[in-house]
Amino acid sequence: MNAEATADAPEFRAPFVVAHRGASVARPEHTLAAYELALTEGADGVECDVRLTRDGHLVCVHDRTVDRTSSGVGLVSELSLDELRELDFGDATDPAAVLTLRELITLVLDWRERPVKLFIETKHPVRYGGLVESTLLGELQRFGIGSPASAAHSRAVVMSFAATAVWRIRRAAPLLPTVLLGESSRYLGGSAATTVGATAVGPSVKTLREHPDLVDRAAAAGRATYCWTADDPDDVKLCRELGVGWIATNYPGRTKTLLAELE
Repeated sequence: MNAEATADAPEFRAPFVVAHRGASVARPEHTLAAYELALTEGADGVECDVRLTRDGHLVCVHDRTVDRTSSGVGLVSELSLDELRELDFGDATDPAAVLTLRELITLVLDWRERPVKLFIETKHPVRYGGLVESTLLGELQRFGIGSPASAAHSRAVVMSFAATAVWRIRRAAPLLPTVLLGESSRYLGGSAATTVGATAVGPSVKTLREHPDLVDRAAAAGRATYCWTADDPDDVKLCRELGVGWIATNYPGRTKTLLAELE
């Protein structure tokens, strides 16, 4: 299996496994421990959601607020990085600090056992609008991965449910692979993905079950498919049968084992 395959190169093969917010069933989501475990379990890629803090740092937090995932309360956008670092994002047995995107990129690039891709989702709508994407591109450039020689060798993939966010990335960094996330009504015909130049589409498992022809339609248009979130073994098998390129799952180790058994 080619570990350098990207969301730009659809082909029929066993899907690559992306750890959704890390190994987020076994460890608190979006924590260093969750991502370290995912890498140890053999994940081909790791997924994160990013939001901007009040002082302009990108942190790995899914929700608009920190209420669900930390010991504190409040909007991420109204808190500084130092204030976020005072909160516990772990659990009773595994305390953890907030994870910055910079720390996650460092972890992924320093992982020497195999190349691992980083799937970064920008959240919208947010008060900072396009500043999220421009800050993200600046961070990728800081690590030398913002302008890959080709999409096939990119270590980062940028995703969003917001078509405007995908368009901003494609316009500023045309060789970075991108995924337009969303449900079937937005891209079954391919118009939205074509308009913004997305190199892959990202349906949910539910959508994939309702529209199994979506993968072939995407491939016919030169796009790969990234499916979320495939935790049930039957969903993993379906993704494999349909030729999905990348599977996002909360169980990266178990999913890798299942796919190996199906080979």
